[in-house]
Amino acid sequence: MSLDEDFLKKFKQNTLRPGERDAVESAVQRTETRENRKIDRSDTAGLIQNYVHRFSEILNRPDSSKRERGIEQLKRILHDEFVIKPDAIPESYYISIERRHREEGHGDIDIPDTLKTELGQTVIDDQTRSLDAWMDYFSSDDAKYPDTLKYWAFRSILKMGRYDKEKKRFGNREGRGTVSPFPELNREALAFALDAMEKKHRGETPRFPYDVTDEAQSAFSDMLQKEQFPKLYAWAIDHINPVPENLKQTTEGAWFTFPKGSDPMMYVPTATFKGRKIKGKPLVPSIENYATGWCLRGEATARRYLETSELQVFYSLDEAGTPSIPRVVTVKNDRGLAEVRGIAQQENLDSHITPVVQEKLKEFPDGAAFGKKTNDMKLLTSIERKTDEGEILSKEDLTFLYEIEDTIEGFGYQRDPRIGEIRSKRRPEADMLVVFDCTEDRIARIPKEINEHTKAYVGPLQEGLFDALPDRLEHIYTSFPEGRIRLESLDVGGLTAEQLEAALDEKNAAGKKQFNVSDYARSMLRNKKQFIEPVNMRHRERKGSKETVDLVRLRVRDLGFTSAPTTTELFTRARKLGLELCPPETGPYKRLADKDQPLGNWYYVGMEPVADSVGCPCVFRLARREGGLWLYHFDWAVPGPQWNLDRGFLFRRRKSDA
Repeated sequence: MSLDEDFLKKFKQNTLRPGERDAVESAVQRTETRENRKIDRSDTAGLIQNYVHRFSEILNRPDSSKRERGIEQLKRILHDEFVIKPDAIPESYYISIERRHREEGHGDIDIPDTLKTELGQTVIDDQTRSLDAWMDYFSSDDAKYPDTLKYWAFRSILKMGRYDKEKKRFGNREGRGTVSPFPELNREALAFALDAMEKKHRGETPRFPYDVTDEAQSAFSDMLQKEQFPKLYAWAIDHINPVPENLKQTTEGAWFTFPKGSDPMMYVPTATFKGRKIKGKPLVPSIENYATGWCLRGEATARRYLETSELQVFYSLDEAGTPSIPRVVTVKNDRGLAEVRGIAQQENLDSHITPVVQEKLKEFPDGAAFGKKTNDMKLLTSIERKTDEGEILSKEDLTFLYEIEDTIEGFGYQRDPRIGEIRSKRRPEADMLVVFDCTEDRIARIPKEINEHTKAYVGPLQEGLFDALPDRLEHIYTSFPEGRIRLESLDVGGLTAEQLEAALDEKNAAGKKQFNVSDYARSMLRNKKQFIEPVNMRHRERKGSKETVDLVRLRVRDLGFTSAPTTTELFTRARKLGLELCPPETGPYKRLADKDQPLGNWYYVGMEPVADSVGCPCVFRLARREGGLWLYHFDWAVPGPQWNLDRGFLFRRRKSDA
């Protein structure tokens, strides 16, 4: 019997929550319609298998645009079902904040309704981000687990709150007024729990770290028999210990290679260390005694990685002078260097190891693509050292730390936590005077304070603000440093609609495509009535010449929203502030111009929607992923859906009457 068949037998109709039953039934109806057959509603295992297959079908779509569209739709459903709504946040939550404020010696406070709205939105944002972290991971190529195990874990995650370090367990989020975010994603602990479950269904015994007591192993085995994911995951988090800080300071060591197709439990690698050949350990045994954070900790996951990739692991010296402390892993597949992971939080590089990685990347033909990440980590480590030693940070240091010009890129799945840790020790109000190179009296806080001496505006976006802003103003923020408003210029025109599409398909001198266009975005480019005809009409009116337009890039929340707006609400607010919708060709021209877009960054074009090939009204989205620069469509422009407050948008600045 397969893992799927064996594992899914445990589910009964009464184990499914109402929302889950609805989703399972929806998947069944879709399958019945598509395959023209009837599915037995009494076979719960079969129903769930069909449901899981539907998820897998979405995640494995070859067209990346369709795949992302499907994932966004899944997220939308999950947000609606499991993220708390503003009216469900209990009054007791605000009372607890007031009590904590008093207990910390700050006196009595009374939280006004406006602040409650802001605090409530923070709760919603935290839940959304923590849920999306799981969804993003399970939908990535890195989560090399059977779909049924993903389903088993994820349905438990939806019922779990924060991890209590003292009680060594997760809180329960059942109930309408749960304000806790979803549990933190620990890939190594997850790999241990899911690998143990997979072994159980194969009749095997899980491997434990060497220092786990017999009593702890017995407790884990009991949880495993009962198949209690929250307890298994909590146990793994508690028993997988981090590499001691003193051992991280040593960067002398050796790289060991685990070839594609090798056995993670049997293959013994060799390396040259101090002029002699030395033997290492098989992959899984070599890392299982250290908290690397790597999902390779699970034997089954390691096997799946090695089916398609070569792994190289750097081991630094232990206290006996042997290279045995795992610090960095590189993953190289048929497409080239795919991953570089460290052992800091969220698999970022620790603060000592960057020079080792920088040197290693020189060996890879495409290692230069990771150059910015290594430079950013080197700069961040330097700022961390200066902060620890009480040194004054320069304007260049602060510009980098606050990401004024560019996003700080690391090797982990999420932002390097040191960014937030260093910022938390500083006073942004004082730092921005250094960054802006000005005194407080040259910073306007409301539009009427703007004069010929103003060097920066830091305040809310008010009606008519963009009409009042002088072109020379260097810095505009709703709040420093998160709320930066970017003023940009873009040359549009000079090409017909057909020539514009052809320009997106041009190759560089090496014969490689510079830009990627999704199928749906391409269908927008070929929409005769809403794209081709108006673009070509403007081309004729300008007699083929270019026009320089002033653009404004901002977040949805910068427009003053405290809850997610619809497209109509978003565009209406933008117009009141002195902004206009961009003509539809702005997206393609911006894609051609924005070649330095940071990795993992994306933003949308505020424009009159253009229908895609299935008739759905869409806006353009510009993104940079590991695969390069992309022009995507996004179908959120229909009346119903609401925009996340952190979405970035591009609008056109209204032309002056003069």
